[in-house]
Amino acid sequence: MNSIKLFESKKIRSSWNEEEEKWYFSIVDIIGVLADGTNLQVYWRVLKKRLLSEGNETATNCNGLKMEAPAGKMRKTDIGDTEQLLRLIQC
Repeated sequence: MNSIKLFESKKIRSSWNEEEEKWYFSIVDIIGVLADGTNLQVYWRVLKKRLLSEGNETATNCNGLKMEAPAGKMRKTDIGDTEQLLRLIQC
C-alpha cells in the first residue's frame, strides 16, 4: 500500500510493508521537509557520501524502492523506516 503523507503542505511518499508491518518513507521527501532547497537529490547524495566516509552505516541501510515521482513516473528512491529516519535527522 503506497500513500502520500502531508507535512506542512509538503508531500512525503510512503509505503506500507505488510510483512514487516512498517511504514517506509522517501528520504528525499523527508529532506525536503527539513531543509529548504531545490536540488534535494544532490543534497541527499552528498550527505550519504559524507556519512559513509565517516563510517556511519545509517545511509548504507537505506534501501531503494520504486515510488511515483512528481512527474507521474515510477522512479527508484532511497527509503527508510522511522528508526532510520530518526538516525539521519540526528546526523
